[in-house]
Amino acid sequence: MPQLKKELTRFDLTMIAIGSMIGSGIFLTPSIIARAIPFPSLIIFVWLIGGLQALCGALTFAELGALMPGAGGVYVFLSEGYGKLAGFLYGWAYFLVVNTGGIAALSVAFATYLGYFVHLDPLGIKIVAVSGIFILTVINVFGVKIGGIFSDIFTLLKLLGIFGVILTGFLLGSSHITNFSISILNPETRWSGIAIAMVGVLWSYGGWQHATYTAGEAKNPKRDVPIAMIIAASAVTAIYISINIAYMFLLPVNSIASSSSLAADAVKTVIGPVGGGLIALAIFISTFGTAGIYTLTAPRIYFAMASDGIFFKQVSLIHPKYSTPYYAIIFQSTWAIILVLLWGTFENLISYVVFTDWIFFALTAATIFIFRKKLPDEKRDYKTFGYPFTPLFFIMVAVWFVINTLIEKPEQAIAGIIMLGLGLPVYYYWKKKNKMPSN
Repeated sequence: MPQLKKELTRFDLTMIAIGSMIGSGIFLTPSIIARAIPFPSLIIFVWLIGGLQALCGALTFAELGALMPGAGGVYVFLSEGYGKLAGFLYGWAYFLVVNTGGIAALSVAFATYLGYFVHLDPLGIKIVAVSGIFILTVINVFGVKIGGIFSDIFTLLKLLGIFGVILTGFLLGSSHITNFSISILNPETRWSGIAIAMVGVLWSYGGWQHATYTAGEAKNPKRDVPIAMIIAASAVTAIYISINIAYMFLLPVNSIASSSSLAADAVKTVIGPVGGGLIALAIFISTFGTAGIYTLTAPRIYFAMASDGIFFKQVSLIHPKYSTPYYAIIFQSTWAIILVLLWGTFENLISYVVFTDWIFFALTAATIFIFRKKLPDEKRDYKTFGYPFTPLFFIMVAVWFVINTLIEKPEQAIAGIIMLGLGLPVYYYWKKKNKMPSN
């Protein structure tokens, strides 16, 4: 029977993690953050907190990934920690909203930025988005190594674009940052602004966990998956802090807050109209590459679910020639295309997508305490640095974020909860159909 090929190197895994983190968020969320907290010091503060959160998450998930280096990542951790229902609900939410919605939104985004060079009406944007998903599907069906090479190339290209913005700001910008001290504000107002800003920050930092999804196809998963996630989280934190400082060297904070195309506007101040074109190209590359990574990694979750008998059996099939979970990839892309055709954009869904995602992040991080009790130390090739404080910090921030979203954005949060609830009857249907034993 065909098996998943172990072809991904440490470099591939690192590029997957970095590429998953750096999508379109860093080009879009700084304006939202500046509107919520229009002070340079606080802007840098929330990006540092987000980076620390990402690093703590990577350190925590690194132990889990080394402990269970199979395909599926978070799905496997949740299933082993809490039972199959928890794992299924994660896969259910990931397929129905989080990943397919992300692919659809990213596809519309890269089609929109392509429109900077070629005029596209709304129908044209949908056609380009659907065509992009089709191309990414074909690339990933042909082999994980081809998908990994695609990830490497586009991640490197997007990093070059971001470094271009950073260099422009540091070398050509005039400092608009006049005061890094925290202005005296009403504490309640300040924390409310930080809470709103963290939505954009955590959205932008998400993605490092994607390296765990392809652990089953890594050459040396117990060593390379942890290192890849830690390198990715550290590197992206440095990049995000640098590019935000560059933005503030190029534009005053009030201009950052009012800009709808921040990166292009910032570079345009010193390079001129050609700067807008360069940045539009960088954003196109970034979003297309990230959509490709999502297409590559998440089908391993559905593959693992189908292998466990709680999803369509065909999704567990491996291509006899290319050794990829081709049904899972096609299944995911088909739903993403339907979402593009039905809604066109997922901007209004971002809040409940992130809300749902961070519920599972908190639950997954907590499994480290379960596995420390259940499994002997000799099974661990890697231990989380700073345990137990590292996972506790990650969990506390995640819980705070979920509660805050429930308070600040109840409609999106409740919609996410309802979507999760719909997975319960589906799970018990699959369980009964396959006569699965109780957890």
